[in-house]
Amino acid sequence: MKGGILCSGSIVYDTFVRPVEDPPWGTTTFVETIEYHPGGNGANTSLALAALGASVRLLGAVGDDDRGSFLIAALRESGVDTQFIATASAPTATSVVIVNGAGDRKFLHHLGASSVAFDSPPEFSGSTVAGMSHYHLASLFVLPKLRRHAPETLQRARHAGLTTSLDTNWDAEGRWMRDLQPCMPHLDLIFMNEDELRMVTGYSDPKQASKVLLDAGVKTAVLKLGVRGCGIYTQREEYLCPAFDVPVKDTTGAGDCFVAGFLAARLDGASLPDAGLFANAVAAHTVQNIGAVIGIRSYGQVQSWMTQARLRAAQPDVLCR
Repeated sequence: MKGGILCSGSIVYDTFVRPVEDPPWGTTTFVETIEYHPGGNGANTSLALAALGASVRLLGAVGDDDRGSFLIAALRESGVDTQFIATASAPTATSVVIVNGAGDRKFLHHLGASSVAFDSPPEFSGSTVAGMSHYHLASLFVLPKLRRHAPETLQRARHAGLTTSLDTNWDAEGRWMRDLQPCMPHLDLIFMNEDELRMVTGYSDPKQASKVLLDAGVKTAVLKLGVRGCGIYTQREEYLCPAFDVPVKDTTGAGDCFVAGFLAARLDGASLPDAGLFANAVAAHTVQNIGAVIGIRSYGQVQSWMTQARLRAAQPDVLCR
């Protein structure tokens, strides 16, 4: 792979509880599993990139506590460069992830260190960007301070010679396009799922929605479409890449791992449709396991799996339309 990826985003201590089917208050429910894993969009994407063999450096913050130490150790052991992760004067960000029997999930989230991270835009110079060719902003809407100067951050990355991408995530503050639109002229890639797409653009149809994003200045829109796979749009091209037919245990982090797969494939020289299909394969590995990045394999192993895995679409020629 050519170059590496500089990633910024949330770093979270996740507690997974499964299965939970909304039990009434005042009761006790026995569950199959309660597990603890690294989480957060920045950490998930970076861990998946490292598992795929990409060089990745993460910017973010954890608290000066046991959970922060656990996360830093897990990231380092997985091959993520953590030298620029700050220690904040706030508890490490924490989520309780409740997963039902169908693999759907809901989050109970405490911002903690994420609320004070990125007090100023990152510097894109010296050892921060050494060996990097791409900058990915993984958590626009869950890092309150970063979202305020995200356009400047992306512009600085571009000036440093890096290509850029952003994954929107859900906006609990409901500002959506007001904060996202100033970022778009500085983006080579934007990643967004169906719910986010509808909230940002007002359209549910991917082709209509992508036009809003492209007209706002984004070069390429990569839309995560769940069981339908993904859609990739430029001003002149449209590619629809089918999902793989796998059993779903937990969809947590599937979007982050999809992004990692797409970026890793592009670093490796893949075309847009080939990168989309590879990203779908990485996401398919993720959803078969509890935890965001537990099922990720090496780049070559994912490629080998794709040769025998079954697609949900009947015809592979749906890839190029």
